[in-house]
Amino acid sequence: MQKIKSLMTRQGLKSPQESIHDLSPLENFRIPSKEELRELREQPTDPQAQQELINSIEEVYFSSDSFDIVKYELEKLPPVLSLQELEEYRDKLKQQQAAVSKKVADLILEKQPSYVKELERVTSLQTSLQLAAVICTNGRRHLSTAKEGFTQASLGLLANQRKRQLLMGLLKSLRTIKTLQQTDVRLSEMLEEEDYPGAIQLCLECQKAASTFKHYSCISELNSKLQDTLEQIEEQLDVALSKICKNFDISHYTKVQQAYRLLGKTQTAMDQLHMHFTQAIHNTVFQVVLGYVELCAGNTDTKFQKLQYKDLCMHITSDSYIPCLADLCKALWEVMLSYYRTMEWHEKYDHGEPPSSSDGSNVMGAEETNFDRSYVKKKLEHGLSRIWQDVQLKVKTYLLGTDMSNFKYDDFIFVLDIVSRLMQVGEEFCGSKSEVLQESIRKQSVNYFKNYHRTRLEELRMFLENETWELCPVKSSFSILQLHEFKFMAQSRSPSVSPSKQPASEIERTITLFEQYCNGGNPFEIQANNRDDETEDVLASNGYESDEQEKSAYQEYDSDSDVPEELKRDYVDEQTGDAPVKSISRETLRSRKRSDYCLSKVNAPILTNTTLNVIRLVGKYMQMMNILKPIAFDVIHFMSQLFDYYMYAIYMFFGRNDTFETTGLGLSSSRLRTTLNRIQESLIDLEVSSDAAGTLTAVEERKEKVPTPHLSHLVVLTSGSTLYGLAERVVATESLVFLAEQFEFLQSHLDAVMPPAKKPFLQQFYSQEENAVNYTRFSLCSRRFQQPVNSVSLYTGL
Repeated sequence: MQKIKSLMTRQGLKSPQESIHDLSPLENFRIPSKEELRELREQPTDPQAQQELINSIEEVYFSSDSFDIVKYELEKLPPVLSLQELEEYRDKLKQQQAAVSKKVADLILEKQPSYVKELERVTSLQTSLQLAAVICTNGRRHLSTAKEGFTQASLGLLANQRKRQLLMGLLKSLRTIKTLQQTDVRLSEMLEEEDYPGAIQLCLECQKAASTFKHYSCISELNSKLQDTLEQIEEQLDVALSKICKNFDISHYTKVQQAYRLLGKTQTAMDQLHMHFTQAIHNTVFQVVLGYVELCAGNTDTKFQKLQYKDLCMHITSDSYIPCLADLCKALWEVMLSYYRTMEWHEKYDHGEPPSSSDGSNVMGAEETNFDRSYVKKKLEHGLSRIWQDVQLKVKTYLLGTDMSNFKYDDFIFVLDIVSRLMQVGEEFCGSKSEVLQESIRKQSVNYFKNYHRTRLEELRMFLENETWELCPVKSSFSILQLHEFKFMAQSRSPSVSPSKQPASEIERTITLFEQYCNGGNPFEIQANNRDDETEDVLASNGYESDEQEKSAYQEYDSDSDVPEELKRDYVDEQTGDAPVKSISRETLRSRKRSDYCLSKVNAPILTNTTLNVIRLVGKYMQMMNILKPIAFDVIHFMSQLFDYYMYAIYMFFGRNDTFETTGLGLSSSRLRTTLNRIQESLIDLEVSSDAAGTLTAVEERKEKVPTPHLSHLVVLTSGSTLYGLAERVVATESLVFLAEQFEFLQSHLDAVMPPAKKPFLQQFYSQEENAVNYTRFSLCSRRFQQPVNSVSLYTGL
């Protein structure tokens, strides 16, 4: 296109645009005349040939207006020019130009109606513009008249009024800036009053106002100061949040939550709260243990403060172990109670409405608030197990830091009480079974119980070797449930009292420990005097229920007129019926009458002091087992050893007959002999006098065994004056039967706590026990009181 223009310029022609500028406005929009259009139409054309000509035009001609056609065509000329070729090429270009012109003319004729219509619109627009020019001229004339009509004074008044309004606005802004500068004093006062929501609200309002006057240079410094104040408020708010962990206060926590809600950091507050609870647990246990360690050390040496908590627990002495454990649990209880009350607060009071708004932001605020509540709820629920896990680990470290194998029984039971109640707290706190605590206390209990049981077996051997096998006077209504050691079986379990110290009159409660101690008190308060208030009333006076009963028995039995003469003798030969030369004294006979009365009339249980001691040991064992059920099998196994050793001792004292047993005709049956052999192999140390040191395994096995007891020298079984120990034999046998009856009475309770996999052991023990006791009783007393017997037959029968 540019080449055509340059060619036209050289030939003195003008471009269509330049030609239009030379024409009048109306001539610019002139359309071809009918004659011109007719000439174009009359030219013979072949549409197909015309289209072929147009298609033969090189594409470069249609590229852009800046294309230089002349230069392009000149560059195409061959080095040697031929006039004929040039003319032919020129004719070709003319034909292409004529085809394009014809095509353009056809398009113009096709669009002629639209062109005419648009030309009419242009004409109408020209008329409208002329009218607008007239209106503008009139307006200017009127404005000039109004300007001349107003005086300079009137315009001055308006200017002064405007200036006054600006100055009043400036004065208001300056007063606001002055107030903003003085807000730091009020903010400090509000922080001292712990009015955190008010302080944050005031600080946010000041920041909003400061943003309005940010165009003043003094406001930039104020903005920085307000931001520092807000950060300081957040720091103090975090400190206030940490105080919740040890002493929860509803009003204080409400202010803190309102403050965080104003800051839009509810989720951050909940994350920080859990961090503070974790830190509170660590700091609390460390300070409690450190206090006792320094107290026991007698100085305030700072070396203890640098120790780890685990190492610090190893410095606790035995005397301070229980008070420290109680204070430790009390402190941890306060932390868990605060967490419990925190959850309770969110359930009751965390229903704040989002700020109202007239647009859609209200809906968004409500959704955000609901999301925050859901986050807080899930965070608190998840934190329950996390907090309890931290508590368990701290208490576990303390429990395993001291060897409790040498503790007194009451002290160890007290430790179990505290730990049992702590596990109850954990179950109510988060439904946990406290596996960590159970495992740690199980280790200590097994270690303690083995040592304790070994000592008790030695004590039992001492009791048996010093036992004279006289009747222990107890009431006919005697029951093992009347003993202190079995009080726990007769008490209903209360959630607020430890398993071994529940008062008998306590009514079973449905409230939890957190509900009971929510407003004060502590479930771990030491109550050492509970057991002192309990008394036992199981002993009778000389074997009678009362003095009157004893007197009437003596009066009734004082006369021996109804006693056969042969029974007054020391003994009678079964074959000859002869009586010995020496007769029994009247006092001896009266003593026997009293004993006979005790056995037949009063019908009191027959037992000895050693039997009562074994029963008390069984009660202590069961008490420990009831508190810590995971060691139930070990406890029951040790209880069976108490019974086995007692039965073995009675047989060795009164039932053994070496003369008959060597011939295979002993009084013991095969089942009894099997049981006694089992006891001897598993429990009796037969190598006490051996000085040879065995293997380490043998030494360990011997530690679990106890030597064979020896009958007291006060018990005479070879004297005819005492019927060869008839009374002692009867008391020993019946005491064994009574002890077996008590074990049968406890069978259901033992079966309830025994692990399912170990119940066959319990069934086997009871089966062997019943058979062994029956055979022992039959062997020792089968011929008792049946007929007058001589010394040989009596000794043989017993």
